[in-house]
Amino acid sequence: MTAFGARLRAAMDERGPLCVGIDPHASLLAAWGLEDDVDGLETFTRTVVEALAGTVAVFKPQSAFFERFGSRGVAVLERAVADLRAAGGLVVMDAKRGDIGSTMAAYAQTYLCPDSPLFSDALTVSPYLGYGSLKPAVDLARESGAGLFVLALTSNPEGAEVQRAVREDGRTVAATMLAHLAAENAGETPMGSFGAVVGATLGDLSSFDLDIDGPLLAPGIGAQGATPADLPAVFGAAVRNVVPNVSRAVLRHGPDAAALRGAAERYADEVRAAVAG
Repeated sequence: MTAFGARLRAAMDERGPLCVGIDPHASLLAAWGLEDDVDGLETFTRTVVEALAGTVAVFKPQSAFFERFGSRGVAVLERAVADLRAAGGLVVMDAKRGDIGSTMAAYAQTYLCPDSPLFSDALTVSPYLGYGSLKPAVDLARESGAGLFVLALTSNPEGAEVQRAVREDGRTVAATMLAHLAAENAGETPMGSFGAVVGATLGDLSSFDLDIDGPLLAPGIGAQGATPADLPAVFGAAVRNVVPNVSRAVLRHGPDAAALRGAAERYADEVRAAVAG
């Protein structure tokens, strides 16, 4: 399979640089007039998939909101992943897995092995057991043509106490993670498959080298306060590789399919205009 970075670049160029999160919060189910149960979860997920799968470039289902319903919730997630990918959308599984050795390998097999029912185009992972702990996921992603998004500069304020801590070599932890990713992507065209999670709400990040030759998954657009117009100031020269994630600001327009599509199209157009300058 063509490497994730190349598939992502093509999807963003064709459909617009936007990632829609699929986050079935209990409050969002209620706003749609649905019960907070598996039937409500399934209706919500099916509606989003049918409305957007053929037009949005990237989808980011938050695994926790499906896992909370046990095996039946995971079954809904499995069907959503398959249907999204069949319609040409790319799936970034937001599971933020992080562990060591055989356990990390098992997580990788769950989401990055083509034979798995949860096989996704990319997976979010946590490197805070040491970047080297991600090696089983890195290796399997390369083998299967998938990608990773590594937590680097996250939008939650608590993240700074770890990510901006300064190492003995004078670099911050976040800068170290970005450097690892740049090394993973070296020589890849048109874009590497190993990306970073960098919050769109963080303001000026010019002190960090975001030019990792790979994608930058940017949560924070919409409900968290950032706008597409903020992206160039936050990401600088790396803005073309930004994959902005919008969740509630699109999903609140459901359950009307046309309204969901309209919201996603508006955000994609706004991001495209911001990136073009």
